[in-house]
Amino acid sequence: MTKTPVTVKGAQMMREELHNLKTVERPSVITAIAEARAQGDLSENAEYDAAKEKQGFIEGRIADLEGKLSSAQIINPAEVEAEGRIVFGATVELEELESGETVTYQIVGDDEADIKQSKISISSPIARALIGKYAGDTADVQAPGGVRQYEVLDVKYI
Repeated sequence: MTKTPVTVKGAQMMREELHNLKTVERPSVITAIAEARAQGDLSENAEYDAAKEKQGFIEGRIADLEGKLSSAQIINPAEVEAEGRIVFGATVELEELESGETVTYQIVGDDEADIKQSKISISSPIARALIGKYAGDTADVQAPGGVRQYEVLDVKYI
């Protein structure tokens, strides 16, 4: 079984969602199904159909989260010994050479990626181009609009 890298925060978020699904959502949908069954004829009962559909979604998400957590390799970026090299979990400050714009990203697992929070997936083109680089290096990133060059200004493990 291959291990999937996940940050400590990402694993905690998945555990919290799993806990909520098992302790709040699952009992709620079971109650809704019971109430819909009590109404009689199930063949034309929209509430029953909706509750069963929601139950299927919840059970699928629970199985998905349990699978991801069981194959997770939880990495604490603060404990990484990479000596300034960009690795999974690193927070990098970049300057786009053409525009001079600076951006900061943290390289995280696929399930944690959220560009609004400046978290990019380890499998994204920019993260793949940055892995192994040091502050002062440049990276060529294949973007939809063509190749973009970034200079690595700083690498932190927080």
